[in-house]
Amino acid sequence: MLTARFSRPLSQLPRKTLNFSDRVNGARGSLLFHSASFVPVDRRTNAASVNLVGSKAVLVTGFDSGFGFSLAKHLHSEGFPVFAGYLMKVRDGSSSGLVNNAGISMFGDVEFTSMETTYKEVAEVNLWGTVRGTKSFLPLIQRATGCAVSVSSRLGRMAHAAGPPYCITRFGVEAFSDCLRYEVHPLGGKVGLVEPGNFNATTSLYGAVRIQAIANKMWDELPEGVRKDYGRKYFDERVAKMETYCNSGSTDTSPVISAGTHTLTSATPYTRYHPMDSYCWVRMRITTHLPAAISDRIYIH
Repeated sequence: MLTARFSRPLSQLPRKTLNFSDRVNGARGSLLFHSASFVPVDRRTNAASVNLVGSKAVLVTGFDSGFGFSLAKHLHSEGFPVFAGYLMKVRDGSSSGLVNNAGISMFGDVEFTSMETTYKEVAEVNLWGTVRGTKSFLPLIQRATGCAVSVSSRLGRMAHAAGPPYCITRFGVEAFSDCLRYEVHPLGGKVGLVEPGNFNATTSLYGAVRIQAIANKMWDELPEGVRKDYGRKYFDERVAKMETYCNSGSTDTSPVISAGTHTLTSATPYTRYHPMDSYCWVRMRITTHLPAAISDRIYIH
């Protein structure tokens, strides 16, 4: 059961009132929100683990940096034979785990991004790479009654402005993993999803130089009509927001590594793991559990 531990009594927390009205009968009301500074507490235990160490291999994609590199090192230190990198053959048929971690990102409003150099490029790695990798190794995983893990994102559960190329691929990975989980369950297979929060500061998806390079190329390729409609000032403001966002987030990847490890080693892994800070944890639940009119009022309007 997922709960939240508040750092202060609810009555002492800053409050915000959201007013609303019924368009049919004109009735008015309000919702009171507490700007809680709290820490999400996952009361689920890591019980029912199985000892696969030394007997079964794990393939981790996206090994060059970020989560993939850290997870591969951790699994190796725990005694797992680890195949890290991109697609490769496991000759003895003993693969019991797959971690689909490889991913790239791109930013930009819908009118600023192109199909060829943005949407298709990101989807080729994030979505179709996950599908191809899973299909290639699924027979080995099924024979070993192993587990297929996909590292998705909180942005696979909620959208983000200037993030359509990335968000749609993560939503796709979520849907693919859900479908796969339904299919392999009768055969004893397991599927898990890890949905990290904001770890931009440590995943190396963006850097100041790369952001500027992407922005300059994006502006140069925009149709003249789009440039006139938005103007350079608006465009630069969007890029500046992205720079600020990409310099934020946690640098401690241990929650992500723990989630991936538990998914591979547990006899009954959870469907989804949420290694993220309090802000992301709350926003994702508001976005996914409350009517869109309410979440839009809080985060957009």
